[in-house]
Order: sequence, then C-alpha cells, then structure tokens
Amino acid sequence: MFEIGNSLREARYRQQLELSEVEQATKIRARYLQALEEETFDALPAQAYVKGFLRNYAEYLGLDGQLYVDEYNSRYAVGEEEPREPVVARRSSGVHARHRRTERRGVLLALVGIGIVFALVIAAWKFSGNNSTSIANLSTTTTTPTTKATTSTTKPKSKPRVVVPTRFAFFVVAVGGSCWMDVRNYSSSGRTLFTGTVDPGQYHRFLARRLWISFGDPGHVKASLNGRAVTIPGGGRPVAVRITRQGVSIAPPNG
Repeated sequence: MFEIGNSLREARYRQQLELSEVEQATKIRARYLQALEEETFDALPAQAYVKGFLRNYAEYLGLDGQLYVDEYNSRYAVGEEEPREPVVARRSSGVHARHRRTERRGVLLALVGIGIVFALVIAAWKFSGNNSTSIANLSTTTTTPTTKATTSTTKPKSKPRVVVPTRFAFFVVAVGGSCWMDVRNYSSSGRTLFTGTVDPGQYHRFLARRLWISFGDPGHVKASLNGRAVTIPGGGRPVAVRITRQGVSIAPPNG
C-alpha cells in the first residue's frame, strides 16, 4: 500500500511542473488534479472520471497508471453508479413552425442551385464546340519535331543513418517489504544511478537508454516500463537484470 496523492505530488515536484502545465498537457482541470493529489475523490464527478484522470495523470508523470488505479480500487472504489436517463425536452409548436420555414427556404435554395448548374452546363457545351473548331484548324499545320538531348545524372549514394536508441522510463515501487537495489547506467560497470534499500511505499523513476539493476528481493517490488507493467524475472530470488526499451531480461554474467 502506498499513498496515491503524495506520490503524484512528489513526482510532479521532482519534474518541477506546475498544475497549470499539467492541465494544459492532459486536458484535466487543475482543481481535479489537486483533488487527486489530496485524495479528495468526492470532488470529482464520478468514479469513472476518477479512474480515468488518475491513470492519465500518473502516466503523464512517467508512472504506472494501472498500479494507481488498482490501489484506488482496493481502497476507495464502491459499486458503479447507476446511469441516469437522458431528459429530452418536448418541442413546442413554435419550433415546428421554424422547422417548416427552414424546409421551404431549403427548397428554394435547391431550385436556384439547379438553375445555376443548368446554365453552367450550357455554357460549357458552347465553349467546347468553339474549342473543337480551333483545334481542327490547328491540325492542318505541320510542325517539325525536335529532339532534345537528355542527360542522365547519377545521384550520390546516401550514407547509412545511424539509429540511436531512444530513452525509456522505468518505474519501480516497493510493496509488501523492503528491497535492496543497485542501479547502473548501461551495464554492471556503468555509472551508478542509485544504491540502497527501497522501503514499502517508496519508489524511483529512471530515464535511460539501457539499465543494469541488481535486486536483493525482487518479490517485494512492482515495476513498469513506459507505463506498462513488467515482471522482474528470477522467481523472487536475488537477480541482476538488463532493461532495454524492448523489456526486462536476466543480465549475462559480464553485465
């Protein structure tokens, strides 16, 4: 179990984002975002809005949106709200009169349009007749064809493009117990990004093109890659993994 509101707020603070910026990017009103951070879910219109806003807000911050929705369901969700029947207003006689006037106006406009199209067809027919006569007169003259010399040019071969791996977002949170982690950039000999114990409710987010992570107790963590939940291999035993944009796999002995 972790605090939904505090974790959202801390993630936003770390990225130095204002509620107005998040509102503009997610199209979720700032007062609803603040309600999510304060866990005052009654301020939102309905449970369906709470879950949708919660998922979108978390994934915008690079977190696991489904993890937050599951936490909300386990602590706050109740029975689904009954749908309300739509209320249809009765049309008055004045509305019917306006509709009849609109229909008559439409018929008149259609007739005018037909007349314009008919006139354009006649004009086009006359023009095509005159044009054909001119073409017949032109056909009596002879022209001497000229041959233009063509030169072929060879385009230089383009150099092969070097594809640079794009960065991904890896999110990990401790649940049910503590877990020691050693996080390094690219490989086991890479730059250290984090080393220490993650207690229940604590989480970390890393942006990289490749990671090497050693987990002391992977059974006590949940993780996501670009907002998609992933499983740490190893069956809950200490394990070192390699993380790329394609997924999570057990790292080879040389890292």
